[in-house]
Amino acid sequence: MSAVTFEELREESLPEVLAIYTHYVQNTTATFHAHALSLAEMREVVFFDSPKYQTYAIRAASGVICGYVLLTQHKKREAYDGTAEVTIYLHPDFTGQGIGGQAIAFIEKAARERNFHVLVATICGQNAASIQLFERNGFSRCAHYREVGRKFGQLLDVVAYQKIIS
Repeated sequence: MSAVTFEELREESLPEVLAIYTHYVQNTTATFHAHALSLAEMREVVFFDSPKYQTYAIRAASGVICGYVLLTQHKKREAYDGTAEVTIYLHPDFTGQGIGGQAIAFIEKAARERNFHVLVATICGQNAASIQLFERNGFSRCAHYREVGRKFGQLLDVVAYQKIIS
């Protein structure tokens, strides 16, 4: 298992995080963005007005940013205030090393400190690695939306996983 640290994402780390995300945009169905984002667009994805929501850079022992994990708003209605969405992206060179599990443990702790009750992960149905990661870490499937996205000329399912943390 690789040793990593987590730190609040800072503006100066945004290009590294954007490069990681761009890989997934251009080469996978892990995200439903179909075009590479600009720095300004990425800033809107990872920085939030409310301190309740936060993005953390994942830093490898070598010092390089090897991924990021974030808590974001699930829905913009008050009844959902106890629910947050979890997103994790790792640089392709750092997958399969136990970092995803460490990221989930870290973000669950951060979510509890912010008094969240439920965490939700929304995943492309083709993304077996992410599905396995969340299942291994106690998330259970709660929804399956068929053919709701289109990317690379194919219709894609979305599955939602949730974990009650408090």
